[in-house]
Amino acid sequence: MPPRTLWKGAISFGLVTIPINLVSATEPRESLAFNLLHKKDGSRIVEKRFCQKEDVEVPWKDVVRGYQYAANRYVVLTDEDFQKARVPGTQTFEIRKFVPAADVEDLYFNTPYYVAPQGRSAVKGYALLRDALRDAGKLAIGTIVIRQREHLAALEPTHEALVLTTMRFAHEIRRPKDLGLPAAGKGWTSNEMKLAHQLIDTLAGDWDPSEYADTYTDALRRLIQAKIKGKEIAAPEVAEPARVTDLMEALRQSLAKRGRRGELAHARARRGARGRRRAAA
Repeated sequence: MPPRTLWKGAISFGLVTIPINLVSATEPRESLAFNLLHKKDGSRIVEKRFCQKEDVEVPWKDVVRGYQYAANRYVVLTDEDFQKARVPGTQTFEIRKFVPAADVEDLYFNTPYYVAPQGRSAVKGYALLRDALRDAGKLAIGTIVIRQREHLAALEPTHEALVLTTMRFAHEIRRPKDLGLPAAGKGWTSNEMKLAHQLIDTLAGDWDPSEYADTYTDALRRLIQAKIKGKEIAAPEVAEPARVTDLMEALRQSLAKRGRRGELAHARARRGARGRRRAAA
């Protein structure tokens, strides 16, 4: 089943307009839902809305939304007020600037959407913009209105697709100036840096997202199934991390450990090769 279109509109830059559709680039994260129960009898716990002043339950029809502007002082906003504050729902992602992709920090990126050309007439412009962005190493920056809310967004090529990612505005990003961080290029010795590079090399490899999975959810699901069947699962033993206070010694031990793993893997590969040769003979 093709993914559901979440937004229809167009990309515009200069006098060029490309009709597009947006679809989600991610799947909802698989998660296990839990309910709150009364420990005594296993009954569901229900949350109720109580008025603090009158100590009575309040029905939904009498609930309004208020903004606290001072201690215990609120201004009430109606649905009409929220309508008046909405940004005009334009159906265009207008590119305001092309910026070097490497200049935009990952902190700014939020939710990705695949961009699909809307009809045959949009295919040529879509392909041209995608490949031009790739050749230039640029991101297209602009704003887009999704569900009556304006978002800063970036457009970039990913494989054969254009991806539009909503972004955080500058005022939403906290800066690390108050974290007491060490200055760049200081606080370590040249020998420590050399060992750090060697350790990085032992762990280096190509990016393969299929190598990683949500092992916690899998383990939790197995535990739930076991409890449904009346079984118990023993908690796995968690090894205590080695406490090495000497950075140089920690690097050396890490390299030695990685080296032993490499030797074992190499030995297993040799044994496997010998077995295959014997089987072939």
